[in-house]
Formats: sequence, C-alpha cells, structure tokens
Amino acid sequence: MKTTPKTSPAPAESGFAYSRPFFENLVDTALAHAKRLGATDAGAEASEGCGLSVSVRKGELENVERNRDKSLGITVYVGHRRGNASTSDFSEAAIAQTVQAAYDIARFTAEDPVSGLPDVEDIVTEQPDLDLFHPWAVTSEEAARIALECEAAAMSTDKRITNSEGAGVSAQQSHFFSAHTHGFRGGYASSRHSISVAPIAGKGDDMQRDAWYSSMRSADELAAPAAVGRYAAERALSRLKARKIKTVECPVLFESPLAAGLLGGLVQATSGGALYRKSSFLLDSLGKQVLPDHMDVAEDPHVLRGKGSSPFDDEGVTTKARKVVDAGRLEGYFLSTYSARKLGMKTTGNAGGSHNLTLRSRLTQAGDDLDVMLAKLGTGLFVIELMGQGVNYVTGDYSRGASGFWVEKGRIAFPVQEITIAGNLKDMLMGIEAVGADVYNYGAKSTGSVLVNRMKVAGS
Repeated sequence: MKTTPKTSPAPAESGFAYSRPFFENLVDTALAHAKRLGATDAGAEASEGCGLSVSVRKGELENVERNRDKSLGITVYVGHRRGNASTSDFSEAAIAQTVQAAYDIARFTAEDPVSGLPDVEDIVTEQPDLDLFHPWAVTSEEAARIALECEAAAMSTDKRITNSEGAGVSAQQSHFFSAHTHGFRGGYASSRHSISVAPIAGKGDDMQRDAWYSSMRSADELAAPAAVGRYAAERALSRLKARKIKTVECPVLFESPLAAGLLGGLVQATSGGALYRKSSFLLDSLGKQVLPDHMDVAEDPHVLRGKGSSPFDDEGVTTKARKVVDAGRLEGYFLSTYSARKLGMKTTGNAGGSHNLTLRSRLTQAGDDLDVMLAKLGTGLFVIELMGQGVNYVTGDYSRGASGFWVEKGRIAFPVQEITIAGNLKDMLMGIEAVGADVYNYGAKSTGSVLVNRMKVAGS
C-alpha cells in the first residue's frame, strides 16, 4: 500500500503548501484503497487553493483576508451504483475513512444503468500547457495601495461622486491532480486576479451606484487601477437624474457584459441535465435553427490564458474546439458522460461547463462600436444593469428588473430606472439583429453588445 508522505514540500515560489507528487500519491492511495474494498471503478481528485483579498472603503483599509483550503474527493462505483465523499484531512486514516464512506454510499444507492466513468476512448491523451498559472506575489500592503489608488481615482473623477461602496484587490491561485481507474491522470495549476470598485454618485433622492472591475489570469494584464476607478465613476455619473418611462414595446440593446447572459441562457437550455430532464425550452433542437442565420457560437477550450480553458473536462475527457451554432443552426449540446448516455449520445467534454464561448454575427463590421450599435437601435432601450432571477428555462419566459438609457434616433436621451424587460428567450435569441464589435469577456463567455428586435418594457 502506498502511504501518504509525512511531509509535502512544494516549490517555495509556487505559494502552495502541497506539491504535485504529494497529490499524485494521495490520489493513488485513495484509488488503491477503493479497489481493495471491492469497488468496480473509482476516481479521486486532490486540490488546494490559496489567495489574498483586500478591501478598502473611503480611503481606509477595511478587510485583509488570506484563504487557504484543501480537499480530497473520492467517487466509488460498485457496478452501476455510485457513491461520493470528501475530506480536508490528508492523513492516512482520514483517506481510508473517506473511501469507506464513498463505498458504503455506493453499496446502498439505487442502481443507475448509465452511471460510470467515461469510456476509455474519450479520455484525454495529450494535455497541452495552456499558460493558466501566473501567481501574483502581492503583499497585503501593496494590494491595499492598489485598491486605494483605484477608489481615489473614482472619487476624484467628479465632485458628484459622493460616496463609495469600496474597492478591492484579489489574488487567487489553485492546483489539483485527478485520476480514475479508466486510465486518466492529469492536473494543473491556475490563477485568477482582480481589481474592482463601486462608487456612488449624487446625493439625496438622486443617488446612483455603479461598479467596474478587471479580472485576468496574470496580474500583468490587469487594467490600471486608476482606469478602473475612473470608468466606474463615469458609469455612475451617467445614471444620475434617471427616470421611469411608460410601458412600451421596443428594441432592446444589451450592453456586452449583460449580453453574455443571453449566451448563458442558450448554454443552460442546451445542457445535458436540462435536456434529459426535459426542463429546457430548446428540447430536440439539435440541427435546428436557434439563432438567426447570421449568427455563430464557437467553443475553444485551448485559448492560452483563457478563463474557460482546460485540456480536459471534470471527468478527464478530451476538450475540443467546435462550432456550437453554425449559421444559426445548433450543431452540438453541452454534455457530460452521464447526460450523454441518458440521451443516447456521446460526451462533448463539457462535464463542469462550457469552455471559452464566443457569440458572433457575420454582419458585424470592425467599426461597430457602441455608438454604431446605438444608431442601429434607433429608438429604444439600452440596458446596462439587470436585477433578479426572472428566467424560466423550462418555458423560456424572461422577466427582469433593469436600468439603462432611453435612446432616441440613435442617441442617448436620458437614463432610466425602475423598469422591467420581458419576453421569451427563444424569441429573444431568434430576434437578435446585430452584435457589436465591442467584445467583452465575461468569465468563459465573450460577446459584443447584442441588439434584440423587440421586447416589452414595463414602466409607469
């Protein structure tokens, strides 16, 4: 039996307490114990995350938080019965107890004929380095200085910036190793760093808040703190003297960070879990038109430094670049091994979610910035904030609180607030008339601003 090392040195420059070899040994120990208990198959993952978060408000330090967590998760299969357990204790006794717990759960769980590890032919064979790990050795003092600079830039933009909900700097990193008994072995380190601020403009009954942030794998690529602060302030200032509008039907332009949510709705509706449970408004949509014929959606898991990049999915299945939507036609779902088997299909390498999706229109020109998109909107609503969770993915019904600007003849007329926009996601997706060149990356999704031909705007 492999034993857990008493010490677990990690390279000092990595910032981690545990090394890759230590995690490999930990996982192998768990898998070996599962097989000795009588497991048909098993998988295990060891992981560690650590980081620093600093927040300031009104020129003073508020919080300094250092986080460090670790976990070993084990999944055991007894035939087509599955059990899962996890622990943060890496001792030999704790590993044995955790594997035993997973095994006991599996023995007494109802059999599921499609439960099991991925097929051997689907498992990743090549694991390219996607340049995802860029640790940021920032001290708490330096992080506080950056956050204060960001907030100060926001506060000094205009005398109408009267308050602040604070600014923050976060430096996070993690690594993992995973393996299972169908031959998969893999893992990597990754990082994610950010700067954010939320200024408040105005006073009395006319106060408006907005926020902005920059988030990247490498701190070298973060926007300048002063630039983040000024832009957040300008956003808050632009919303002063907002008013209600009368209920109307009109075209709606979604600012690019919000437009990523429409793409997220498409992903949700075409994900395996929603499909096999028949809880999607896009059931049986493969090969059918789900977007206008000028629209494409591409997935590329291998973008260097991409926020949604990975050489394999959560099950060790190969990830591949593909066209999800081609000329408006849905070419593929988002499937894990389990959901694919439930649907009688093959996994798409999406256990754990989508990877670097990009929404594009073949009509978009290089100069289609926000001003051009406002001109295409003509007269209607430009939305920059959405509130609430009013989306029913079974029916597609969509209703959310919103704020933004009323646009007349292609120019912003005045800010609006306390309104609701409503429609049906199926109609909204098919009603996309244009996508801007003002592309914004929101996590694993990238899109420009999106113009939807018609929605109901409920006001006063």
